[in-house]
Formats: sequence, C-alpha cells, structure tokens
Amino acid sequence: MADALRELVAVMDRLRSPGGCPWDAAQTHVTLLPYLLEEAYETIEAVELDDSVALREELGDLLLQVVFHARIAAERPAPDGFDLDDVAAGITAKLVRRHPHVFAEAPTPAQGADADAAWFALKSAEKGRTSVTDGVPMALPALTLATKLRHRAQAGGVPVPLAGDLPATLAADALVCLGDDEAALAELLMALVVVADERGWDAEGVARGAARAFRDRVVAAEVVGTAEFGDD
Repeated sequence: MADALRELVAVMDRLRSPGGCPWDAAQTHVTLLPYLLEEAYETIEAVELDDSVALREELGDLLLQVVFHARIAAERPAPDGFDLDDVAAGITAKLVRRHPHVFAEAPTPAQGADADAAWFALKSAEKGRTSVTDGVPMALPALTLATKLRHRAQAGGVPVPLAGDLPATLAADALVCLGDDEAALAELLMALVVVADERGWDAEGVARGAARAFRDRVVAAEVVGTAEFGDD
C-alpha cells in the first residue's frame, strides 16, 4: 500500500477510535449513503467539466468514502468484517478473473462485442444470475437505468421492442429528425420534461416506471426463449 494511502487509513482509524471525532465515530454504512451519492455526482461533474483540479479533489472525497466504509466494516466480528486490504484484494482478483484474454497462461485477444459477451458470461456464471437484468441497481437515475437495462438485454441477446406502436413510431420519427445532432436530443429531452411538468407528471418517476416495465419485458422474453430453445 502506498504511503499516502496508509496515512489516509491511519487518519480514519484515529477518527473512529476512542478520543477521535464523535461525528465520525457515530457514522454507519446507512448514514454515509447520502455522502457517497453526493461525492459520486460531484466526481461526474468534474469529469463532464474536464476540470482536472476538481477531479483530483473529488476522487479523494470518493476514496474517503471507500476508506470510511471499509473502516466501519473492519469493526465487525468475523466472518462479516473486512478491511481496505480485503476490498483491494477482492477487486484485484475479480479483474484478473474476468480478463482471461489478458491474464490467462495463453491469453487470446478479445475485442469489441466478443470481449463484452465474454465479460457478461463470466459475471453471470460467478453471480449465479438467471436473467440479464439481475444485478442492475433499480435505484439508478431513470435514464441511466433505462440505458443499463437496454445494454444488458443487448449483451444477453434478448431482443425486446418498445411497448406498443406509438412509442416505436415516435422513436423512429425522432431518429430521422435528430440525425446525429446530440444537442437536438438534449433539447427534445428538456422539452419532454417541460411538457410533463406542465401536466403535473413526475418525469423521473414516469421514466423509471418505463424502465421497470422494460425490465419485465426482458425477463418475460427470457422465459419464452428458455421454453422454446431449452437450456442447451
């Protein structure tokens, strides 16, 4: 462990120990969740603004959350307890395990869709997942959730159309009108938010509902596929 990281861990140990900071000592995994979320969004903002000074600071704040959670977990009795070394060892082993095309004794280059498919297959096998949607955090923001679910469906080879003729028609028309103009898409999304707000609709809630409905259609399509083609 680098000296600076060791020092950070030592500072957190002191803050959580008797004679340290009462506020830090009182925190739990649950009470820290708002800070974890806030720091993640601030890191995203720094990346979007291409602000390297802010990014370094925000990554430090995000790292603090990891160290904080690991320190709290280290206070648990075995076998539930773990520390920062355990966290680092776990993610290192996972990266090696999921990149056999890099770390295997006889690595085989994997690119593009093949690499994505191999990654997805390994994750599914490890987690014992029965659906491509398993493991997707349903608490994600609506648009991020919808995109994640669509990518999972594509990676799993599950073709799921939009529900109904109207959405499909509107999507096709929007594709033609927007072309490659990302700014126009941004304005269209904003316009939809305005329309929803004027009608008293919660655009985020509506979008999350649509994402959940999409997930249900993915799962249903998987069941149909299993029934038709078996588990071979």
